[in-house]
Amino acid sequence: MRLIPPIILALASVFALLLPTASAADLLGPDFSEQPVKQALAETTEAETPLLLQPSTGILGSPSKKPLNVASSEEPVDLWERIRDGFALQELDSPLVQNHVAWYANRPEYVRRMVERSQLYLYHIVEEVEKRGMPTEVALLPMIESAFNPKAYSTSHASGIWQFIPSTGKYFGLEQNWWYDGRRDVTAATDAALDYLQKLHDMFGSWELALAAYNWGEGSVQRAIAKNRKKGLPTDYLSLTMPAETRNYLPKLMAVKQIIMDPAARNLTLAPIPNRPYFVSVATTQHIDLAVAARLAGMPLHDFVSLNPAYNRPVINAKGSRALLLPVDKANTFTSNLESYDKPLVSWKSYTPTRGEKIDNVARRFSISVARLKEINSITKRNKLSAGQTLLVPLSRNEAAIPAFDEAQQAIEPEETGPLPVSSRLIYAVKKGDTLASIAKRHKISAAQIKALNNLRSNRLSNGQKLVIRQETLTKRKLAAVKTKPVKQAAASKAKPVKPAAANSAKHSQHYYTVRRGDTVASIAKRFNVATNDIQRWNNISGKRGLTPGNKVALMLPGKG
Repeated sequence: MRLIPPIILALASVFALLLPTASAADLLGPDFSEQPVKQALAETTEAETPLLLQPSTGILGSPSKKPLNVASSEEPVDLWERIRDGFALQELDSPLVQNHVAWYANRPEYVRRMVERSQLYLYHIVEEVEKRGMPTEVALLPMIESAFNPKAYSTSHASGIWQFIPSTGKYFGLEQNWWYDGRRDVTAATDAALDYLQKLHDMFGSWELALAAYNWGEGSVQRAIAKNRKKGLPTDYLSLTMPAETRNYLPKLMAVKQIIMDPAARNLTLAPIPNRPYFVSVATTQHIDLAVAARLAGMPLHDFVSLNPAYNRPVINAKGSRALLLPVDKANTFTSNLESYDKPLVSWKSYTPTRGEKIDNVARRFSISVARLKEINSITKRNKLSAGQTLLVPLSRNEAAIPAFDEAQQAIEPEETGPLPVSSRLIYAVKKGDTLASIAKRHKISAAQIKALNNLRSNRLSNGQKLVIRQETLTKRKLAAVKTKPVKQAAASKAKPVKPAAANSAKHSQHYYTVRRGDTVASIAKRFNVATNDIQRWNNISGKRGLTPGNKVALMLPGKG
């Protein structure tokens, strides 16, 4: 009897397994069960491992010491790991990065609070960033902008975790009215911020320059690039002349990146964040008190407001439909309780005072204190009411029955601006005989730091040249005195950016106004019904710099259409 060689038998078995009409159960009989086989394979020791087909060659042989990791295609359990996997920006060759790393490392409690706030929003932001193919460093930007404080409000009127100023927010479709501010809407503002960043990246072809423009304004970056080109200088981020805030902006982000890459190296601990959605969106078509909504969801009002910080008043004006963000495990509770709730959903109503009616009269009419009435309606003037002004007043005449609600926006504290300028600055005028090394030695810093801070491409200096020198770390008291500069600027370039699909339907066009004698930024703003700080941003005008008659001022005004 002729024996069939073993290799032929082995190959026949392989081909039988590959036949489309033959399942494992067909070949092994009706008593076959896949689970015991999988369990047996999992329990097989290395010495007992059978011959397997090697995936790369299809040749019979022993498996590699490093088995094929079937789970490698699965998402990491910890969101931080997913974020690390998506890092794509090159390291920044600037001493400022390590300055900011040290700043964060010396403030573990601040980092802890920032990370704790981020847990509510970070998964959603990472999802949106990855959908657009952006580097995951972008998802960390709210740490620089607002320390993930959803109610953050800067002196330049920037608001929300992405810190949109009013004009830029409107340009990117963020609704802003008495009831609601889309700049603080976590999902809407994230979409707008990523639209803006994508546009800036398309404009400059560089994430570093896009981030600079997000902070400084695209017009400012374009002018800085044009200035360098005219001088034959490079036009990368480190080569441009820019304000201190923008100069520190990308180094701050890169410092946060380094800490997330290896927190233990800085004696910091990052609380793990589950790599799964924290919230879901539930639509409501009914006006409802925030306090009632929180109660129906079975969660504290503060936690509810943290997910829904866009509502300016203690009642949600549904206006057809509004989306509420709720923790994943609270959505069904909310929906079920809302269906069976048989009490009023609102305890407030709108009221228009009669001509000449004073606020204290309104307060008495609705049995509410003047202070509370002013707080709820954001009235800052003494006791004055504007003609036709709408007020929110209690439906019930018992103020005590209405749950308290703190809708106040929170000014960004110096700590929450992140490490703005971490060192004090002095200006040094170069004298005859000075060298970069001698100046560095005199001020106890490195020559490389002086070059980085002053965008120097060589060691050559000229008499009278002004150099920025950093010498001592700012104290907490000094940091408290630092005023937050504008976080973002509206478009100032001649090339009007293309609006994303989500943008506001209101069209804007750029106009130019010729400054006349006696004009001020405030008077021009009043004439064209725009904000003073918007004009300053559009034209890169500082508060101290005046206007020169004959100069042209760019204005972004609503167009017809």
